[in-house]
Amino acid sequence: MGTAELASPCLEVVAKLTGHEIVLVITQPDRPKGRNLQPAPPPVKVTAEKLGLPVQQPVKMSEPAAIELVRAARPDLIVVVAYGQILPKTLLEIPGQGCINVHTSLLSRWRGASPIQQAILHGDAETGVTTMFLTEELDAGDIIFQRRTPVLPEDTGASLHDRLAGMGAELLTETVEAIARGDAPRRAQDAGLVTYARKIAKEDGRIVWSRPAVEIERQVRAFDPWPGTFTYLGEMMLKVWKVQIVDAVAAPGELNGEVVGTGSGGLRLLEVQPAGKRRMAFADFLRGHPFGGKVVME
Repeated sequence: MGTAELASPCLEVVAKLTGHEIVLVITQPDRPKGRNLQPAPPPVKVTAEKLGLPVQQPVKMSEPAAIELVRAARPDLIVVVAYGQILPKTLLEIPGQGCINVHTSLLSRWRGASPIQQAILHGDAETGVTTMFLTEELDAGDIIFQRRTPVLPEDTGASLHDRLAGMGAELLTETVEAIARGDAPRRAQDAGLVTYARKIAKEDGRIVWSRPAVEIERQVRAFDPWPGTFTYLGEMMLKVWKVQIVDAVAAPGELNGEVVGTGSGGLRLLEVQPAGKRRMAFADFLRGHPFGGKVVME
């Protein structure tokens, strides 16, 4: 069971495991996408069809028909990766070997919807992937295996996503094989270390220049590619894709050349994207938009 791009490498590796058969792939329904809002299949559906696997797309897994769909497949084990719905107890109880999940954090830290972004936003030195047994409580099940990786100074949401997707696929292989052998470990999560990664909204990408430069720089990296960070230069919305922390003494939001002031320190703007335009170096943007006098970003 999976939907997002993160889940596709996991599906591919499990499909290659000898001695195991994927009896059913469940993913979310096709959704409108792009400027024309045409229905587009989720990445997992595309991957499943490429592998020749049966695919179903129930609207809600809590509905009786969806539960019966799974029960009829008679799975020994259900693997859930970035599926996007809370699964009911009746579903979790179907497979004899249980339901397992691949989560892109070192649980108990960053349970929830945005663990990759939160690790960057909060300046975590490391993150990783966890395989666990699913329970009704969000991301609270017993840990099976974990694998760690440093959060690099240049990591963006995209680069960390891709690295963790590959790590998660490798760890899932080990987990499935351990469950098949009957020697998969179980370790309860430490309730005292629990933090939550709430769902991110588009508005979270707005830059508040009164915050410290180090926090804004993390925000820019964490929200690349989605939702992106943005600011306003007069009436113009400007997406900000790359910045560099510099020493600067200026009012928050005050632009001096390529450097903008923050609540603590400054940021050199390296790459931006005006609304409806392509991404470009900020120096190129300035050549097309010469500003005279004091300019303040909001």
